[in-house]
Amino acid sequence: MITIKTPEEIKIMAEGGKILAKIIKELEKRVKPGVETQELDRLAESLIFKSGGECSFKNYQSFPACLCTSINEEIVHAVPSARRLKEGDILSLDWGIFYKGFHADMAVTLPVGKISPEVQRLIRVTKKALKRGINKVKPGNTFGDISNTIQRYVESQGFKVVRELCGHGIGRELHQEPQILNYGKRRTGSKIKEGMVFCLEPMVTVGDWRIKKGKDGQVFETADGSLSAHFEHMMAVTKDGAKVLTVV
Repeated sequence: MITIKTPEEIKIMAEGGKILAKIIKELEKRVKPGVETQELDRLAESLIFKSGGECSFKNYQSFPACLCTSINEEIVHAVPSARRLKEGDILSLDWGIFYKGFHADMAVTLPVGKISPEVQRLIRVTKKALKRGINKVKPGNTFGDISNTIQRYVESQGFKVVRELCGHGIGRELHQEPQILNYGKRRTGSKIKEGMVFCLEPMVTVGDWRIKKGKDGQVFETADGSLSAHFEHMMAVTKDGAKVLTVV
């Protein structure tokens, strides 16, 4: 069942989302060649703790860290480690906060130093796909309208959307109904209603969309080793459309 949030609940979730958005500003400053991904994780956890929240991801389904730090062909759920970022890498950061009884969740992909024009385009297209999906969030539209819009735009740019991972509802639990695919047909799925809160998160690949589980049993990677980018925002549905909650 897709839950409808009260205005007070949405206000709390917006507070958590704002905290996450502020934290990314601090993390962005630290993303550069030579940095260990576990350093970023320690900083994220410290900032979440100082904000009065808890890490949503830590110990969730046995994930051992606060922050997911996925590099290059890694799509999501990479565990932070002593691995050092290199010039030309791209780094996807995905993390959440549990704040005043509710979860908030977001993700971004960042360049590490100088990256090629094509990789810049991958990041730009993925970010724009999220924006286009958000523009379809209106009462009366369906979740299939969002999915179809994301897929059509990404594929028109020569990239592919990951099909085995998706966006999701969110609230007192980190993952709630509905599951929101990044591909699909218009006018399919449940209708979007005012008061719903969910996360859209297109994951886009340069090569094939198929994925595989990494050696650590946590990370998902592109099956063909191609690069991947990931952006995510949490939003509430208003009578006028989406109100993005993971912003400063």
